[in-house]
Amino acid sequence: MTAGCIAGSIEATAVWPMEFIKTQLQLQSKTKGAKLPYNGMVSGLSYTVRTTGFLSLYRGLTPTLIGSIPKAGIRFGLNSVIKESLRDKEGKISPASNFLAGLGAGVAEALAIVAPVETVKTKVIELNMPFLTGLKHIVSTQGLGGLYQGAVATALKQGSNQGLRFMWFNEYKQIVTGDGERPLTPFMGLIGGMSAGCFSTLGNNPFDVVKTRMQGTQAAKYASTLDCFKQVVSKEGIGALYVGIVPRLGRVVPGQGIIFMSFETIQSNLEATFPVFCS
Repeated sequence: MTAGCIAGSIEATAVWPMEFIKTQLQLQSKTKGAKLPYNGMVSGLSYTVRTTGFLSLYRGLTPTLIGSIPKAGIRFGLNSVIKESLRDKEGKISPASNFLAGLGAGVAEALAIVAPVETVKTKVIELNMPFLTGLKHIVSTQGLGGLYQGAVATALKQGSNQGLRFMWFNEYKQIVTGDGERPLTPFMGLIGGMSAGCFSTLGNNPFDVVKTRMQGTQAAKYASTLDCFKQVVSKEGIGALYVGIVPRLGRVVPGQGIIFMSFETIQSNLEATFPVFCS
């Protein structure tokens, strides 16, 4: 869990501008009359820097950074616990069990940390507010329950995210290390994390779009997570479920490379230095 906390803070800071642009794109509905100031990652970065300055690309980072440390700790720590409990009599674990371990860890981090953090992040980006101002706005207008707006969609997104990522990365790790016969180098960890991030993003972007819509200021027009899916598809087409996928890939692919590489490296060093961290 310690290694996961450290890795989470490194990853969140390194790739935040891409997350900022992705969120902006997903919040902008393509229904009739809507006009987008930009339509992609490069144009979004350029437009934001030109109109509101470079530092505005980091708006919304504070709540995410605060949440990323315990979030990653829960994710990696709980995934390890669940994974160990799912091993067979020979100590092996199947891809399906790896997926279930990641799914459980993802849902847990979503309900404990991600839902309120993502709600605040989405609104401060959309309303162009500082962190504390946005937090006060949510509590004053919606109460404490407003912090858990879109919790179901967030659990679906995070659960599928981590299930797909851990399943991919553990299979990759088993192959490149010869089932543990060779050490996993930092470069191997980087490539494995990047490929896991790509795999999960392509697999669950519709959940991410719905989560963002359910946490935005226009969420009241959706009766439920399922209704949000239906409205997006019926009014904007299936393609709308993949809005923001390029900037999301730009954030997730290097981000997951960083976090998996950092986790594996930090965990190995902790285990070598402090026996208490050995599993």
